[in-house]
Amino acid sequence: MSTRGALLARQSRAGRASTLLPHLVLGLVCGGYAVGAATGWGSPRVALFMGDFGLSAAALAAAVSCFLFARAADLRFRPAWLLFSLSSLMASAGNAVWGWYECVRGVQVPSPSLADLFFVCFAPPAIVGLLVLAKRPVTRAGWVCLALDSWLIGGSLLTLSWSLALAHTAQVADTGGEGVARAALSLAYPLLDIVLVSMVLALHFRRSSVNRAAVNTAIAALALTVLCDALFTSPLLRQTYHSGQLLDAGWFAGSLLLAYAPWGAAREADNAVRDGDGETPRTTSRPIAGSLAALTPYLAAAVCTLGILYNVVEGRRVDRVVVLTGCAVVLALVVRQGIMLVDNIALTQELAQKENHFRSLVQGSSDVIMIAAPSGVLRYVSPAAAGVYGRDPDELVGAELSSIIHPDDLGRVVHEVRRFLAAPPGEEAATRIECRFRSGSGDWLNVESTVNRHQGGLILNSRDVTERVRLQAQLQHNAEHDPLTDLPNRALFTSRVRQALGGRRAGDAGTAVLFIDLDGFKAANDRLGHQAGDELLIQAARRLQESVRAGDTAARLGGDEFAALIVGDAGREQDARECQVHEIADRLRLTLSEPYRIGAGEVRVTASIGVAFAEPGITPNDLMRNADLAMYRAKAGGKNRVQLYAPQMQADVVRRTELATRLRGALRDGEFALLHQPVVHLATGAVAAVAAQARWRSAQGILFTPAEFLRISEDGDRTAELGRWLLEEAIEQAADRSRAGHQVSVAVRLPARRLLDRAFPAGSVEALLTRYGLPSGALMIEIADSDPRVPFEDLEQRLAALRRLGVRIALDGFGSGYAAINALRRLPIDVLKLDRGLVEGVVESARLHKITSGLLRIACDLGLQSVADGVDVPEQVLALRAMGCTHAQGMAFSGPLDEYRLRRALVRGTFPVPGGVPAQPALAGGSVPSLTGSHGETPVPPT
Repeated sequence: MSTRGALLARQSRAGRASTLLPHLVLGLVCGGYAVGAATGWGSPRVALFMGDFGLSAAALAAAVSCFLFARAADLRFRPAWLLFSLSSLMASAGNAVWGWYECVRGVQVPSPSLADLFFVCFAPPAIVGLLVLAKRPVTRAGWVCLALDSWLIGGSLLTLSWSLALAHTAQVADTGGEGVARAALSLAYPLLDIVLVSMVLALHFRRSSVNRAAVNTAIAALALTVLCDALFTSPLLRQTYHSGQLLDAGWFAGSLLLAYAPWGAAREADNAVRDGDGETPRTTSRPIAGSLAALTPYLAAAVCTLGILYNVVEGRRVDRVVVLTGCAVVLALVVRQGIMLVDNIALTQELAQKENHFRSLVQGSSDVIMIAAPSGVLRYVSPAAAGVYGRDPDELVGAELSSIIHPDDLGRVVHEVRRFLAAPPGEEAATRIECRFRSGSGDWLNVESTVNRHQGGLILNSRDVTERVRLQAQLQHNAEHDPLTDLPNRALFTSRVRQALGGRRAGDAGTAVLFIDLDGFKAANDRLGHQAGDELLIQAARRLQESVRAGDTAARLGGDEFAALIVGDAGREQDARECQVHEIADRLRLTLSEPYRIGAGEVRVTASIGVAFAEPGITPNDLMRNADLAMYRAKAGGKNRVQLYAPQMQADVVRRTELATRLRGALRDGEFALLHQPVVHLATGAVAAVAAQARWRSAQGILFTPAEFLRISEDGDRTAELGRWLLEEAIEQAADRSRAGHQVSVAVRLPARRLLDRAFPAGSVEALLTRYGLPSGALMIEIADSDPRVPFEDLEQRLAALRRLGVRIALDGFGSGYAAINALRRLPIDVLKLDRGLVEGVVESARLHKITSGLLRIACDLGLQSVADGVDVPEQVLALRAMGCTHAQGMAFSGPLDEYRLRRALVRGTFPVPGGVPAQPALAGGSVPSLTGSHGETPVPPT
């Protein structure tokens, strides 16, 4: 037994014990009184006292108990218990008066007396109280039938009692010369008892279901009292009765039972609820009580007939009272039957009307209504089955319900039906079942049925929900698949990865995730249009779906990014499985890189694939992240390749993220410093300019070059802030040097796209020059030519505006970008700055030597000054000066210097030039112009 069951059983036994104890106490008290009365209480004095004041005390206890309960009872039944209290109070007063005469005064009780008045007043409140407790009729005919039933019972009892005793009592009173009061009193007791008995019997079949236990106990108490009254009024006992006899025990028990009725019944009801574990008590039918209630009028007529027959058999003359009462009973019976006949006719008509109404509803309903017997055989099928199921209703009647349910759904349906039938009806009135029914065409329809109980069987209200199920399936498919390619989307792919990692094959070797990106798709999409791009993605998805195995999953994550889940194989070694996955990835790369037929032409894109293998304990998000990192490493490594994930990739990402986070607060915390590298004139060795370079010394003591901290920073606003700081700091320090007598220009490198940023307007440069007092010719801005996203028209207008302010413009990285010639043709350039890549190989590579020589010749022909960046060895100095390069910067002269060392170098003024200073520059046309000179354009010689 479970713990909860043992606790409930213990509570049930405790509840029964608490209910049994009052019963025992009540039985012992009543039994003790009965034993005392039977033995005469030991003395006549005690017998008189217990027969009078004992009964008075018991009746008083009933009065007080009913009064107290009435204060806490329901408002509807409060008057009944107050009337019972008043009735018991009258009985208590009557017995007290009786005892006053017998015990206190020691005289016989006169007749009539005040005690008789109290005893007569006992019955009316009890009768009215029973009427209050009765179930009130809802119609006028019901009230009439209640009155007739009461009269039928009372009249029959009156006829029988009059025939047996009352006629003799009245005759004795008349012949004995007794007064009218004694005669009336002699008849009042039995007549009131007859009325009270009539109400008890009539209300026994009409009592309310509320607090039924208390009502039953009260009715039993009054019935016991009436029985004792009937025995007392009989001539045999009336003549020999004296207080303290055994008859008093009946009155005593009736009073105590009425006192116990409300409180003991309430305790039993609480125990019943506790035993049922809070369940609502089930109402059971009362066929015997219903039959007796229907036979009440006929039983009354039979009793009345028995009274008349008794007089006839005894040879007596039939008394007029008996005749009149019998006629009244018969008349009441006829009237009652007439009312019942009219009521039955009305009920029959109403029933027929409701039956027709519900038949119309059932037959006209679009839902199929079926009634199944407890055996599962269909007993009724509504006509809607022809339209919903495509089957004739008569064909289904008599068939097994299980014969039309899909075999795969049958077990679930049977289990649900059994569970529903086993549940209490008060807790679950209906249930809902979804399954598939066979239609007339042989197809299976999705049907939703509401199931109710019906005489041990079932009522099924069914409707066709096939379209709804299809729509739900379609919506579910749309939510989990990409609308363009119909491949699983990211959500479904993540779910499949989670299943592969957490299912029974979680430990299989070689489970891997592939992230695939189409290289060059954006350019093709921009060139051909979005419709062609969509067609390319559809073809790529089809190739991917055809290339993976049946148990694997191909998905589109968004844009031109795809993914594949390769499920592991427990039957192979780890190394072999990983080799197989790598072969699958390389085959996918080749397949996706084949030309795509779009319209009338072909489009070529390649595929970069990242591969990550599952490890014990890895989560789906981490596995997909690893594959994504490997894919980006494949793109960074040259594209069109397969890259396996390595833990170092995640470490690099963490490092870059940490550095980017530190960079955000570096400017605020003053961690950036500005260094300058001298730009030396190759002909004289003089310092012609200084190039400003930012350095970041983090709080951890690490020194990062601009290439490092700009590469890790992906925050455009932060890099823009860094550019503004670099420009302002360079201008401020250059102005300080100018006031100190060092007239040397400063070069600041800014990205071309930063010059077009709205946060960097043209007036900001002029405002900085004015604020710090730096001559406009002392500032040179270096721009890169390798960003294809920058429109030349906007950049040309921006540079022209800067040149009008007196700012000189240098083209940085000349020789590395694809747009170098276009920049020379369209942009206002003053200085060409050779790319470091050309300078590094100018000595070793004859090809680079020729390319660099040609570029310098172009600069000379255009009248532009040239600066070589990254000149680190003397051989490079000699080669560049021989090719006509005018200026250079690099470790061959000096590295980046702080402000103190820079001023010392400017005081010195020159750096030694390897190979000595030539007498005349190698370039024809006289002396080499200075970087600090005017930026007026030199006429280009005619070609």
